[in-house]
Amino acid sequence: MESGPDRIAAAKTALRRHLLAARAGLSAQQRAVAARALRDTVLDLPQAQMAGTVAAYYSLAAEPDTHGLVYAIWKRGSYVLLPLLRPDSDLDWASYEGPDSLRPGPRGLVEPAERPRGLDAVTRADLVLVPALAVDRRGVRLGRGGGSYDRALARVGPDVPTVALPDAGELPDEVPAGPHDQRVRLVAQPSGGITELPLP
Repeated sequence: MESGPDRIAAAKTALRRHLLAARAGLSAQQRAVAARALRDTVLDLPQAQMAGTVAAYYSLAAEPDTHGLVYAIWKRGSYVLLPLLRPDSDLDWASYEGPDSLRPGPRGLVEPAERPRGLDAVTRADLVLVPALAVDRRGVRLGRGGGSYDRALARVGPDVPTVALPDAGELPDEVPAGPHDQRVRLVAQPSGGITELPLP
């Protein structure tokens, strides 16, 4: 019989497999339309318009595309931080200085070539954008399983807006959660706009 942590891990793995399969079924046109809608949704967010510093991420593979969003936030004048994946799977941060400031990173990631600013750089962000496979009504986020963003989010203050960017439809009633899973405060979706969490 599986223990509680083993049951949670197995449930997360099964849900990840299901969501990744759904993402893989999207066409290039569907992805492009969703990317534009997601960009506009986040840019219209008052917290994004007022943010002096934004901690964001550069999407990869089948993730909702954030390349245009990151560029637009930077062009608008915000200081943009992107993560640097460390060997221990924690996240350092460095500044985004336009598309030419990026280079290939580990595990297929694209990272800024600027000097690292430290693990705590995320604590100085006025807005934090977070990748997610799904987010439930409580704000519990399902990531890729490495725990990198749970560590980063644990450093973010309680008044800082943390916004997860799942695909449309990835807002289930409940996501399996363990004691180290960090919650987000907002969800931005291509077709669903902004949702404040937790929902009643």
